[in-house]
Amino acid sequence: MPRNYTIIKNAAFYLFVVLGGCYFTGYAQVIKTSKTKQSIGVTDNLPVLPPLSPMPVVPKPLPAGSVPMGDTAGVMEVKMDFPMAEGLFKPTWNSISQNSKSCPEWLREAKFGIWVHFGPQASGMSGDWYARKMYMEGSLAYNNHLKKYGHPTDSGYKEVLRDWNPEKLNPAWYVKLYHDIGARFMLIQAVHHDNFDLWNSAYQPWNSVNMGPKKDLLGEWASAVKKAGMHYGVAFHHEYTWWWWQTAFGSDKQGPKAGVPYDGALSLADGKGKWWEGFDPKLLYGINLREYRGMDEFEYNLPKGIFDRHLDYAHWYVNRWALRMLDVISKYDPDFIYTDGNSSQPFSGWNSGTGYKSDADQRVIASYYNHALAKHGKLDVFSITKFRPAGENGIVTTFEGNYPLDIKTDQAWIGENAVGDWFYAPDFTYDSGSIIHFLLECVSRDGAYAVNIPIKPDGSLEPACLKMLHEVGDWMKINGQAIYGSKAWVIPGEGKDGKMRNLPTGALGKKQANFTFGIEDFRFTQGKDGSLYVFCMTVPKKGAQIVITSLGKRSKYSKQPVSSVKLLGYKGSIKWTSEADGIHIILPDTVSFKTALCFKVN
Repeated sequence: MPRNYTIIKNAAFYLFVVLGGCYFTGYAQVIKTSKTKQSIGVTDNLPVLPPLSPMPVVPKPLPAGSVPMGDTAGVMEVKMDFPMAEGLFKPTWNSISQNSKSCPEWLREAKFGIWVHFGPQASGMSGDWYARKMYMEGSLAYNNHLKKYGHPTDSGYKEVLRDWNPEKLNPAWYVKLYHDIGARFMLIQAVHHDNFDLWNSAYQPWNSVNMGPKKDLLGEWASAVKKAGMHYGVAFHHEYTWWWWQTAFGSDKQGPKAGVPYDGALSLADGKGKWWEGFDPKLLYGINLREYRGMDEFEYNLPKGIFDRHLDYAHWYVNRWALRMLDVISKYDPDFIYTDGNSSQPFSGWNSGTGYKSDADQRVIASYYNHALAKHGKLDVFSITKFRPAGENGIVTTFEGNYPLDIKTDQAWIGENAVGDWFYAPDFTYDSGSIIHFLLECVSRDGAYAVNIPIKPDGSLEPACLKMLHEVGDWMKINGQAIYGSKAWVIPGEGKDGKMRNLPTGALGKKQANFTFGIEDFRFTQGKDGSLYVFCMTVPKKGAQIVITSLGKRSKYSKQPVSSVKLLGYKGSIKWTSEADGIHIILPDTVSFKTALCFKVN
């Protein structure tokens, strides 16, 4: 079907809804609404958001792997037509960059944040991507699912959603804890690749108000964060859903259930008389796209391509992706929004953006920024589009499990990783030093840092995890002045023989906990008070001598003579001298210090 026809068709549908007041639900089903009142409508300059439109008719699936992907390079970017807040920002990267200034100053001031990457996938106690992997025969997630829920042909992910009840989750308690340990911003997951909305969603009946905990979890987090005076962002991972969920349309290859389809193949009609009656599985799992070559073979995502036998469905899918984000912006007014991915933008046609090529992300961001200008009187929000190239204003990026090799000031950025994994599993390593060292690797390079703390399925923390967090808090109470509001110095740090030794990247575990820094390893920040802060990445014993070579009289980095050196957290004076080869410091009693020392140098 021609694309122009689809755009005209969608535009006509929206006009019909607004003028006629009709409510279409799609699939000839009645969408179950949440018990609490929806707040869709005009909020400040926000547009009237339309109700969920019907899913277009999709072609009958062809044999798995029989259809080549469409060529991304030969496809023009589709201009989406969902409603957006009007104003200064237009839905183009050029407009977003030209009309944005630097990132809001609060991110530099905050520096340290907590990632709340929590949802029903924690129930599998199998780490990240449990919902996808539970349909991969022989995997850890598959085996754990068999033990806890039964076979995925009979008891699939929808039953996980039904049974998930994090009764010990108390967002207000967590926010207070995280603030007490020194975090000043939070990133809250709204929806992961599993397509389950953790709020009172207007566009996804499979949500946490309708089933599972039957609570607006995002709303509770947002309320608690705002009361604490912290900043927060909301993360959206549902771009992946349509290709990520294809495992749910497979079946076992061996054993008594061999060839019996998993529950992704179920239809709305199949739910009659069952607990999920009225909830269409296609709104959770999507549709069967296994006909496209490579769909059953990739580890993380397809490399590129367009689902060109499903263009009408793709357009509907992208519209719904965007409307769910606008729904959250309307209801919760976050300080930033975050879209997951490893492409240059959502729906780019390659990597995580495989399947379609559109300007949906630009349109959502422009609407969000126009809304902020109207509501707040200034642009005090930002958007994270991961892997968006540097040199454009208005967009913040992240380094997942990583950080730059050198100082990065051409783009605001946040280092992000998880303790253990992005979702809970047993036997994680809980080490406060790993969090502190990763924070220092980020702030010394001019970034911020957000770490995910693994919350158990019932909403609680492991005792070792809580102990770890309190240790981080103790360290931040002493050294926070060197973190908050800081910026990078002229170099991030120094090491033995002029070579920096860096903390291993990736999720935080034994590799980071067992990594040993020496007395020659330092990191630098420049505080908002103008002082230079020097972190010794270990805690040498009393009487040890350390030498900060970058501050030596003959160092090219040392522009002014050093007048004072103080050890944060130590009440007395320390012995130091300024020499040609560096600042020499004789350490006092350090028995009460942990992980890393910080010296304030003027």
